[in-house]
Formats: sequence, structure tokens, C-alpha cells
Amino acid sequence: MLKYVNTAVVFQEIPDEVTLSVNISNCPCRCPGCHSRYLWDDEGEDLTPETLDALLQRYGKGITCVCLMGGDAEPEYINHLARHLHRSYPQLKVAWYSGRTLIPGSVCKNDFDYIKVGPFIAHLGGLKDARTNQRLYKRMAHGDFEDITHRFWKKHKREKVGQLL
Repeated sequence: MLKYVNTAVVFQEIPDEVTLSVNISNCPCRCPGCHSRYLWDDEGEDLTPETLDALLQRYGKGITCVCLMGGDAEPEYINHLARHLHRSYPQLKVAWYSGRTLIPGSVCKNDFDYIKVGPFIAHLGGLKDARTNQRLYKRMAHGDFEDITHRFWKKHKREKVGQLL
């Protein structure tokens, strides 16, 4: 059984979405330089469909997406939760942040609207760094996934410096 440690409403994990982020413990990836080492331990509350229902009752219409942050120890169960969310809350998007390089074949990717893959590698940085190995994919209307990682990268605009008169 997966457990979650905490939740937060966030605006930066999934572009254009107000996201309920659910931080899942017992992460098997153990990435060096991880900013969430507290999620390595197997602790927290059980994460069940009923738990998600209670969380969504609390946050109501204030969110547009649920992001399951982790769960790599039980990817099929993450898939089960995603399927529950889509069936019970069709208006919500469902995202999964995985630290794995590949999503297991036993997971139905079409149960997700967004999937982030890739371990954290410190010298490559996270999603905000253009050098990152991590990728965020969005499921498109035709069912294929498109890499939208570039949406995290800031565009640097050069300002023209005018001469003072």
C-alpha cells in the first residue's frame, strides 16, 4: 500500500493547471541530491481512492489537476489511482511524477494526462533547467504524448539599451 506524507496546491508542477500535489513516500529511486529526501522513508497515511476522494472534497473546485508525486514502488497502484480519478472526476487532469526513466509496460499511460519521467541528476538540474534529463509529457487529443518540458524554461529576452540624450 502506498502512503502519502503531505499535499499542497501548486501552480508550477503542471503548466496551465492548478494542481493538488500529493507527495508519496517510500521512494525507491533515492536520487543523489534529492530535494525531498523525507519521501524516502515508508511513512505517512495510506493513499487509497477513498483518501483521494476526501482530499478532493476538501479542495473542491479550486483545482484542475491531481499530481501523484512518486509511487515508483508500486506503479500499477498509481495506475489504479489514476483510473479512479478519471472515472470519478472526469473534469480533472491526472499527472504522475515518476523518477524512473521508463514507465513500466504494465501501466496504461492513457490513464494519465501528464507524465514526468527521469531521475534527478544534480549536474543536469530539474525541469526548469534546459540541460535536464527529466521530461514532462502531455497526452494529446489523438492519444500520443508530446514533450512539453520546454514550457518550464524561461525565455531570456535581451533588452535593447538605448542611448541617453
